[in-house]
Amino acid sequence: MNQRFALGLDYGTNSCRSLLIDLTTGEELGSAVFPYPSGSAGILLDPKEPHLARQHPQDYLDGLTAIITGAIAQAKATHPAFDPARIIGIGIDTTGSTIIPVDAQCTPLALLPEFAGNLAAQVWLWRDHTGYAEAAEITALAARIRPQYLAKCGGTYSSEWFWSKILHLQRTAPDVFAAAHSFVEHCDYLPAVLCGLTDPLTIPRSICAAGHKAMFNSAWGGLPDKEFLSQLDPSLANLRDRLYSNTVSSNHPAGRLCPAWAEKLGLRPGIAVAVGAFDAHMGAVGAGIREGTLVKILGTSTCDLMIHPNHQPLADIPGLCGIVDGSVLPGNYGLEAGQSAVGDIFLWFVNHLVPDCYGATTDAKFQAMEAALAPLRPGQTGLLALDWNNGNRTILTDTRLTGLILGQTLHTTAHEIYRALIESTAFGALTIINRLEEYGVNVQEVVNTGGLAVKNAALMQIYADVIGRPMKISRSDQTCALGAAIFGAIAAGTVESGYDSVADAQRALCRLRETVYQPNPANHALYARLYGLYRQLHDAFGTQQWSGHLSHVMKELLNLRDEVRPA
Repeated sequence: MNQRFALGLDYGTNSCRSLLIDLTTGEELGSAVFPYPSGSAGILLDPKEPHLARQHPQDYLDGLTAIITGAIAQAKATHPAFDPARIIGIGIDTTGSTIIPVDAQCTPLALLPEFAGNLAAQVWLWRDHTGYAEAAEITALAARIRPQYLAKCGGTYSSEWFWSKILHLQRTAPDVFAAAHSFVEHCDYLPAVLCGLTDPLTIPRSICAAGHKAMFNSAWGGLPDKEFLSQLDPSLANLRDRLYSNTVSSNHPAGRLCPAWAEKLGLRPGIAVAVGAFDAHMGAVGAGIREGTLVKILGTSTCDLMIHPNHQPLADIPGLCGIVDGSVLPGNYGLEAGQSAVGDIFLWFVNHLVPDCYGATTDAKFQAMEAALAPLRPGQTGLLALDWNNGNRTILTDTRLTGLILGQTLHTTAHEIYRALIESTAFGALTIINRLEEYGVNVQEVVNTGGLAVKNAALMQIYADVIGRPMKISRSDQTCALGAAIFGAIAAGTVESGYDSVADAQRALCRLRETVYQPNPANHALYARLYGLYRQLHDAFGTQQWSGHLSHVMKELLNLRDEVRPA
């Protein structure tokens, strides 16, 4: 009778997944994955517009049933005594900013017959960059009349974020904009669905989504003011009244599971459903984030999270994706940074440029290249790359930057290029750490999570050698879902969960793997020299302030290559 469980639901870019955990032991009892069936790997695309990326909201709803009932079925199969009536809470994380145009009943427009098949009425996925011009316009206006808005989001507003997408929708599909009573983030929509809440003006809204993506801050009264919005477009000022004025952290309940969904899912009605948040932020919680810990979520892109106590002073940090009170842990500022492409770069390279002599399948090519590159010393390839194949998220915040590979000769091999690409992402990660520490946020340890951290030992060692810190790895393969489950439990209250706070639950449920990648001092010294060259390329191609010349870079790469190559 003392057993209690929580469900974490993790909605990613291509699929959603669940995790059912025992809140006493931390054991992961069940899990299920639901690949989104619509479009290409769940993404609706337009061959005429490469920046477009949308999703169908029905995939989210179908996924709810599949992953929850699937996790329960697995738990029952492996633990015959498991009782789903002992599940006390549900937490949900999603991608973001992933916005949904909805009607006055909070129904996504894409589910209405008149908008079926209309790409503008679908969910606008986080990786949709069609609003890049609008993002630049928002940045320019804020710099001119509301610089405080930009100070909390790193100095540049992104095309991945809330207002740039809505403004682009208004300009390119005014009929859809006119039909939208409001807009909700994916992480706000699903908790409302489970709780049976249908008024977009009163559903609980996540401070994580609002603060990091919609320029919401209590210091200026919440969302950007009407004067600012009206200078972008008067329709945005009118929309402001149909959005929200209050936000909360995910330790609060969004509501209780409604009877209709309880019956559909085989759960007890009335259990707590936590306020949603973004996947990376809940992943940081699942990885055991605390003061001084940088959590790197390594996947197709990366998201780097840190916290800072909100009672201590904290300077605005240029180039971050946001500093938001309560977006990760209550009582702390959440600091978000990241890289727009990491795993995506490696997959692009293998799928398009690696010859079949390395293997017949993608996995075989990765394995062969990892084996071939592991013995190489830093600088031995003579190559240097910039990790901007999908733009730069931090610290330059420029989506229109592109990748670069320097130093190729007629003798360059595929695995050497692969190593240079890995090194470039490590250099990008170090650039983020340096920026944090430049502004007084001390990075004492790095905890990694995600598929790359678990599967790619060579990558982890390169990261340790470049960054000069041990690379630790979260034990759970599903830290985002684990963090969501923790919030689901906390939203149920101390009596039901047995935990007084999120940090209390983390101490009991979040653990690390035994394997730790320690930096090699000799390699770190070599990488420090390579990083100096990387920063020159970084500043030369990425900033307007840089001045100088690059004529020495190729020669220094060759000198280093000759120095470290075996005799």
